[in-house]
Formats: sequence, C-alpha cells, structure tokens
Amino acid sequence: MNPISERLFKLTDVTSFCEKEGKKNIFYETEKTAGAVWCLRPGQSIFTHSHTTSDDLWIVVRGTGTFYPRPNEEVEITSGDMIISYPGDQHGMTNTGDEDFVVIGVAGPQPMDLILPE
Repeated sequence: MNPISERLFKLTDVTSFCEKEGKKNIFYETEKTAGAVWCLRPGQSIFTHSHTTSDDLWIVVRGTGTFYPRPNEEVEITSGDMIISYPGDQHGMTNTGDEDFVVIGVAGPQPMDLILPE
C-alpha cells in the first residue's frame, strides 16, 4: 500500500505558470489515470482537442474563462465549475478574466491519445 505522502498533494506545490503560454503541470500518472494542473495567465489558452478513448474531467479552482465544448460554441466558466469531456468530446479553454486561471484535470484510461480538430 502507498504511504499517504505519495498520495497527498498541495495545490500550491503543483501550480506554476509560464509567461509565454498556458502550462500543464502533471502531478501524478498511473497506468490508469493522470492528474494535471493547468495554469493560465490572462489571455492564455488550452488548445481545443479530444481523446478517442479517455474521459477528461476539469475542475476550475481559480479564475474565469471560456470553455469550448463544440466548434463555434462558447460557455463561460468560473471557479467551482466541473466539466467532463467523454471520449470524442471536444474541449479547450481560454482565460478570459483579468486574474490567473487554474484548472485541475484528471483523465483516463491511459494511454491517452490527442486528437486535434481539423
């Protein structure tokens, strides 16, 4: 059994930003799932994509943004919102607020492919 020290994460320890583009900080990976913290400065984005066989859960913990669930569709999201994208569902987002935007993502099963829109 894994000790709690290998399973307990502090958000402040796994959050870091890049001034040039949104940053994905992977904080765990197993053969079944992976967890990441996406950190976006105002105006930065997570590119729109989908996965063939994996679910992707995003939990907004800080900020306000725009989520892209389908081509030409936008949904405003904010702290406390949770978004699940099932296999084949398009997903991407932009920090449209004036403060940092932080999203926790959990996805699986692994390995996870990446499909970009045409």
